[in-house]
Amino acid sequence: MASSDTLLQIEIPGLKKLKSGKVREVFDLGDSLLFVATDRISAFDVIMPNGIPRKGEVLTQLSHFWFDQTEKLVPNHRLARSGDPLPTKLRGQEGLLSRRSMIVKKAAPLAIECVVRGYLAGSGWKEYKAGQTVCGIQLPGGLQESSELPEPIFTPATKAESGHDENISFETAAQIVGAEIAAQARELSLKLYSYARDYARARGIIIADTKFEFGLFNGQLILIDEALTPDSSRFWPADQYMPGRAQPSFDKQFVRDYLETLQWDKTPPGPTLPADVVQGTSAKYLQAYELLTGHAL
Repeated sequence: MASSDTLLQIEIPGLKKLKSGKVREVFDLGDSLLFVATDRISAFDVIMPNGIPRKGEVLTQLSHFWFDQTEKLVPNHRLARSGDPLPTKLRGQEGLLSRRSMIVKKAAPLAIECVVRGYLAGSGWKEYKAGQTVCGIQLPGGLQESSELPEPIFTPATKAESGHDENISFETAAQIVGAEIAAQARELSLKLYSYARDYARARGIIIADTKFEFGLFNGQLILIDEALTPDSSRFWPADQYMPGRAQPSFDKQFVRDYLETLQWDKTPPGPTLPADVVQGTSAKYLQAYELLTGHAL
């Protein structure tokens, strides 16, 4: 089910669908995978019944942009660049796939989310208020909501296919994936975040925190999934930044804030989003893309 300007479900004749995530559909291409981003949106780990126009395009094209920017820092899973011709078996699907798909390596994903926080927000702020720590990392006293941290911190989380991800300590992450891999994931995550934070800040966006995913491919740890999008990150307008309060944002916080005004218990099914929230969210995603890349989508 989809309105004329959103794509919520995708089937491709002749291709086996391996997975349908909260946003992406994953198809088997034999020696590679096809990721296709829908316009679905989730909040509080529940997929909403209606989507956000052009959201899948923003997620895909912004990931392409960041992969271009960071591939010399950290290798990634992308096999084809945006605009490359589609493989023969996908010919005829250009209208569907050209702006919202990515052909990627078949990496083995790590069983942790790699979160980096440069500012105190969301679950990090809640945890700090309870004991001045985030994921076992002791932080200075006197920080406020949205305060910039003295330095970025690596705060891993468990991966939940359904339900909520759970923040864990680095030691727990090391038990899950092994000490060497955990240390490497932390190093790469902090390197990526620091580069992107400085790049975005110069263009008017604060990346408060972000989530990376890594996988192993031929024994090498590589960046997989999406990178530094409004779905995986908190993007704040730098010119409106003020510690001590929640910040306006270019991400799906707009949807979360609306849902918090409802008498909804945060379990499926999610409520239908009103037109103003849908259009407002679409505009925020597109604005973030334009500010970061320097051109409209």
